[in-house]
Amino acid sequence: MTNEEIIKQFEQGQGPGGSFHHADHIHVAFAYLSQFSVLESLEKFCAALQRFAAAQGKPGLYHETITWAYLFLIRERMLRAKHRQSWEEFAAANPDLLSWERETGGILAQYYQQDTLASAVARAAFLLPDKPLIVS
Repeated sequence: MTNEEIIKQFEQGQGPGGSFHHADHIHVAFAYLSQFSVLESLEKFCAALQRFAAAQGKPGLYHETITWAYLFLIRERMLRAKHRQSWEEFAAANPDLLSWERETGGILAQYYQQDTLASAVARAAFLLPDKPLIVS
């Protein structure tokens, strides 16, 4: 599927290939970031994700800090790539973005305290990372 087709399907309330697990979230976000600026992607993807969650009967699942943080991480990785990547190339080069561990927070555990991500404030509004970076 093309990025345009993925976005259209998602905005019609369907995940790519009929599922919508964490890696599917990343795939759809990648599609938006491939087609639009970061600000447009934030606006369009977040609105579509909220509609998608509501249509699935789970409007309380949307988490703004997690959503925005992943969009920023995906965009950074896209820019650091030596060339414009396909989804398959991006996914192969960034497996750390594709796995979500509810208990640990996945890659976001490097940037956020667990209590921060679990907070109602983080769910409702984007919070900047609050975990000190360890420089080695």
